[in-house]
Amino acid sequence: MPARKDSYYLLSLGCAKNTVDSESMAALLNGAGLRGTTDAQQAEVLIVNTCGFIGPARDESLEALRELAAHKRPGQYLIAAGCMAQRFGRDLPAQVPQLDGVIGTRRWMDIVDLVRRLRGRSGSHPEPLYHLPESAVAVGTDERGVPRVAVQGPSAYLKIADGCRRPCAFCTIPAIKGTAVSRPVDRILAEARQLRDGGVQEIILIAQDTTDYGHDLGLTDGLADLLTQLVAAVPDVPWLRIMYAYPGYVTDRLIDTMAAHEQIVPYLDIPLQHADRRTLLRMRRPANMDWVRSTLGNMRAAMPDLAIRTTFIVGYPGETDDEFETLVSFVEEMQFDRVGCFTYSHEPGTPSADLPDPVEDEVMADRRDLLMRVQQPISLACNQALVGRTLKVLVEGHAESADEDGTPTGETISLA
Repeated sequence: MPARKDSYYLLSLGCAKNTVDSESMAALLNGAGLRGTTDAQQAEVLIVNTCGFIGPARDESLEALRELAAHKRPGQYLIAAGCMAQRFGRDLPAQVPQLDGVIGTRRWMDIVDLVRRLRGRSGSHPEPLYHLPESAVAVGTDERGVPRVAVQGPSAYLKIADGCRRPCAFCTIPAIKGTAVSRPVDRILAEARQLRDGGVQEIILIAQDTTDYGHDLGLTDGLADLLTQLVAAVPDVPWLRIMYAYPGYVTDRLIDTMAAHEQIVPYLDIPLQHADRRTLLRMRRPANMDWVRSTLGNMRAAMPDLAIRTTFIVGYPGETDDEFETLVSFVEEMQFDRVGCFTYSHEPGTPSADLPDPVEDEVMADRRDLLMRVQQPISLACNQALVGRTLKVLVEGHAESADEDGTPTGETISLA
């Protein structure tokens, strides 16, 4: 059966920020007269919005591209989009020869133009069409009127900025996305109202670093300002949630703003990455752990029901047993509600790639497993402390398996 003309299949990989980009590309394609399909064999245009943050994510993206390439038929166009395309786009044809187009993160809004250019080519072409401009204008200046949101049941992600200006030595995001660019407040508020009108019950604010919102717009404490305006703009959206805070930039005013409004969920996602000052300095991360202890203590005092989620990297080059033990002790001390732990991923082109004293893979894996074993009873105790309480729950659906009775399923404020 031939592919259906004017149809597309879009597979989104990676984080919620990528999901928003995928939804925006889909909206542009729909506006140009194309229609989405979940059947790749039926689609004229095949798009994989790739993740390129670390090695395992790139492996997954390559596997997805190769799977589509293996079944690609005449009349179909295969496009690699997103982070891996931005970072390694010109190397991809060697690994996926069937690629027809490559478009990066910085100009995703040109996806329709790329499709039209592909359709206009005739004959065979050894090289795909590349669309990888250096200018980073992914948000704010040229969004083509497309909302920067992704609705997931009763919740929705709302992107408030893109890119990052932080100097973390292990991170590829600035090379992929460019520097931080904040979206105008009026657009964010308008999209929040649209989400409310569509019945969304939870708006989740996302960016590479939400606490840096408004810096490029000349704002001080921009996230606190934005939250105050959001509360006024959509007072009937029950939950507003903040993701991806940066250590050192959770201000007293932000804490006061969160505590003052019941709408703002008492929840903080703050990736700390490590707890030993020596490791953090090699990571080029904020290394003032006194600030972390003080700020999280202030937040817990202001919001007794606060849920804190964080992530850590183990096995960073040069990490000694003593540095790792500092991290373990810190996790035991702070009693985080949720913890994610990742082994260090060697990323070519980052400052950390040239650091000496790499940690063996087996040691990294052992440290990750140990840290998670330490965290498990802490998370269990946090959950058990809720037994007997009446909590607000966001209903997300119903149980559907054969051995379940259709009981509603949902999340509390701490489960995002």
